[in-house]
Amino acid sequence: MDDTSTRTPDAAPLHGKIALVAGATRGAGRAMAVELCRAGATVYATGRTTRERISEVGRADETIEGTAELAAEAGAAAGGRAVAVPTDHLEPAQVRALVERIDREQSRLDILVNDIWGGDGHIQWGRKMWEHDLDKGLRALRLGVESHIVTSSCALPLLIRNRGGLVVEVTDGTEEYNRRYREPFYYDLAKAAPLRMARGLGEELKEYGCTAVALTPGWLRSEAMLDTAFKVTEENWRDGCAQNPHFAISETPTYIGRTLAALAADPDVARFNGTSLSSGGLAREYGVTDIDGSAPDAWRYLTEVDQSAPEADVTGYR
Repeated sequence: MDDTSTRTPDAAPLHGKIALVAGATRGAGRAMAVELCRAGATVYATGRTTRERISEVGRADETIEGTAELAAEAGAAAGGRAVAVPTDHLEPAQVRALVERIDREQSRLDILVNDIWGGDGHIQWGRKMWEHDLDKGLRALRLGVESHIVTSSCALPLLIRNRGGLVVEVTDGTEEYNRRYREPFYYDLAKAAPLRMARGLGEELKEYGCTAVALTPGWLRSEAMLDTAFKVTEENWRDGCAQNPHFAISETPTYIGRTLAALAADPDVARFNGTSLSSGGLAREYGVTDIDGSAPDAWRYLTEVDQSAPEADVTGYR
């Protein structure tokens, strides 16, 4: 057995920590599970798509088993472990069973990441609220809001047993950026709600010595963004700038994974309680870079640069 007892804190800053990444099938969730494990944590990775069953999102090649395998490989040197648990986070009984399993096997929970979404397929872009299909809109809200509430309700009693716990509400957009309308109506509401969840949970968790934050990636080069939206791969992603030059500010999922791992290892993380954070902002805070060595700050770029401009200049933004 690999002896992790002699690992330095820098090599395995999260060794001994137990994390639940809810919504770890692909994209940011997968990368966060991998990077937490790389830092030495034991990670429970959940989602609806398995090798036996595909969720409404589709994308059968992206499974929680695949995430757990990648995470376990990444974490091997630091003593990190990964466990895949099929879970529909809209089903309280399934989430309670998940938390009971974590309690039974680990007796604690240190990091809860609510990265559950899967609602893009239900959003009807370009439609007014009253033109949008109501059932699709409500489904998107269930996936992006109710699932987070169910998970926190079930998991927080375990997390607050020990001081120092961290809750991360993953969304799209910082609090500052999302003051603008993120049309259409249902998408705007789904992505604003986690910001308020982090604020509210931050207030309620303070007395237990725990912290809640909202965290957003920038322009994420997820699997779907690459192969569906831009018809490129990670190897030739810059070809996508021909379709939209501002794609030049985009970032890999690994970037938010690395910044989350740094945040979770920060002994003074409580200073961020109740606030909205971004991968770009945390990269400056902790000296983290993306896989190419750059440090893109997408939300500052998207705020300060004219998005109608036919050319993009990311100088000073990555």
